[in-house]
Amino acid sequence: MKRVTGIGGIFFHAKDPVALRGWYKRHLGIDVQDWGGAVFGWSNDAGEPAGGTTTWSIGAAGSDHVAPGLASFMINYRVADLDALLKLLRAEGCHVLDKTEDSEFGKFGWVIDPEGNKVELWQPPAGQ
Repeated sequence: MKRVTGIGGIFFHAKDPVALRGWYKRHLGIDVQDWGGAVFGWSNDAGEPAGGTTTWSIGAAGSDHVAPGLASFMINYRVADLDALLKLLRAEGCHVLDKTEDSEFGKFGWVIDPEGNKVELWQPPAGQ
């Protein structure tokens, strides 16, 4: 079974998210939107659009977005079959969180790695 198929997003916290977003926009040219992040479209080897995106977002320190993880960041990995992967990770003895989400953005589940980092697993909606 194929497990991770790509990176769906990178989320991290900052003491001053507005200032940090401004720094990334000014100095690195990231097109930070009003919602606090940017979306990068995927392309193939020829530079043509390839149907997929990676989200990049800065949130406020102290929010519970990465809880119960211990780091100030969380990486979202694309997966093909979330339910099967979560079942497999549980069978392998991994710390899989009970909570899952299913929305118009896809299905989400979480596992805590051995260093205490929360890892988000994302199965995109059909057709993405």
